[in-house]
Amino acid sequence: MPSGAADKAVKLGNMSTPEQSPLGQSTVYADRYDPSLLFAIPRAGKRAEIGVGDTLPFHGLDIWNAYELSWLDARGKPVVAMAEFRVPATSPNIIESKSFKLYLNGFAQERVADATVLAATLTRDLSHVAGAAIDVLLSEASAAKHPITDLDGHLLDDQAIEIDHYGPPEAGFLQTAAGAKVIEETMVSHLLRSNCPVTGQPDWGSVQIAYRGAPIDHAGLLRYLVSFRNHNEFHEQCVERIYVDVMARCAPEQLSVYARYTRRGGLDINPFRSSKALNPANSRGARQ
Repeated sequence: MPSGAADKAVKLGNMSTPEQSPLGQSTVYADRYDPSLLFAIPRAGKRAEIGVGDTLPFHGLDIWNAYELSWLDARGKPVVAMAEFRVPATSPNIIESKSFKLYLNGFAQERVADATVLAATLTRDLSHVAGAAIDVLLSEASAAKHPITDLDGHLLDDQAIEIDHYGPPEAGFLQTAAGAKVIEETMVSHLLRSNCPVTGQPDWGSVQIAYRGAPIDHAGLLRYLVSFRNHNEFHEQCVERIYVDVMARCAPEQLSVYARYTRRGGLDINPFRSSKALNPANSRGARQ
């Protein structure tokens, strides 16, 4: 445990809306360990908007990658690493990304015995706030360990179509070919954009949709994805909305939705939702 941490209990502040929190305000960046910086946002409210209750209609997880993690070793020399966090979709809470960044920055001037001790601290604190066990993996910051790869699938973005709707998300664009033979298909778009509901900053992402079922109209799907462009919602909520809308409108036998968002504040968030219990690869895209 970091120095001085024995006297610090992990704190989960009173639940409030992001707008009521200090997260959208000017911030003093702490450089000492402080788990009370972490801010939990319950998933239930936004899930209720899209008709998702306690029994989830999907499996999944949120993969976070941290690129700005550093601490001091026992002799005071800085150490850097990259971190991967896997948050199960069954966790009752999202961890707000700015609070996550502030928390990680807090290790910058903390002496930690070794990476194993740090990983245990991260696991304990983040699991407490999320309300479920989070997997933490620390790794060397090297290109060999973090190669860049493209999402597999047919690219939707080159279609010569007119688009004039940029929000709110319009599920009516989604349609299938009636009576067509069931197919298996994977599609990719780099045109996903939404906005952070706390700061209003744009969130840029690529999305992969894989399904088995009646053929989904490509033009309608692209129009639907672009309709998130002026929509305010967290990454995880956008992916769940896409999953629920595609399932409701197109009724595939199997469906997976995987979004790879670009990083902000040294963190990227990559939600995955699927009708099957799968464990997706964490491969960086060209924009990550």
